[in-house]
Amino acid sequence: MRVVLAEDNALLRDGIVLLLVEHDIEVVASVDNAEDLLGAIAEHRPELAIVDVRMPPTYTNEGIRAAVEIRTRHPDTAVLVFSQWVETDYARQLLTENPSKVGYLLKDRIVGTDEFIKAARRVADGGTALDPEVIRQLLARPAVDQGLARLSEREGDILARLAEGRSNHAIAEDMHLAVRSVEKHVTAIFTKLDLAPAATDHRRVLAVLRYLSSTAPDREA
Repeated sequence: MRVVLAEDNALLRDGIVLLLVEHDIEVVASVDNAEDLLGAIAEHRPELAIVDVRMPPTYTNEGIRAAVEIRTRHPDTAVLVFSQWVETDYARQLLTENPSKVGYLLKDRIVGTDEFIKAARRVADGGTALDPEVIRQLLARPAVDQGLARLSEREGDILARLAEGRSNHAIAEDMHLAVRSVEKHVTAIFTKLDLAPAATDHRRVLAVLRYLSSTAPDREA
């Protein structure tokens, strides 16, 4: 896997590069601003871009705006936003316009390097990785979705874990359920959300997007 890293903090940038290299991940470019990030993506066409939200010159939202642009211009490049900040408008746009190959993790909530590496690989492989706090803030002003209102409490809990990017096996382990039981619940979620069967995992992404953009009245934040 080839990665382009965009992080304005030199110490953290060098540390992430070393971590990736230790896990046999090639860093083809590491930059400290959004303009150079876009240039590096166009030049190298990496499998993954790891992007901070706030970078020069204004240190507001240059990074995540670049992330949205990357997913639009280079859909084969996955994007993992890695920041202290949650920019909900751009995060929702990032997830809605091109929902696969997207992650959003918060720096101060990553407790281990293995967790970060696993999330990076999952996103690069076409999955998602979302911090629960990012999900909470995206749900701060939800709309009512009747499909979500039909979900049971357990189905809602499983859907929340799907939104974090977890596999059926990981959900089963976390909730102390049999994998087959989780699979049945996931199928029920798809049915209640009127998501037709498909040969790909797109239904999981569509279900997560419904969860992020809306919530049932009895689970409002």
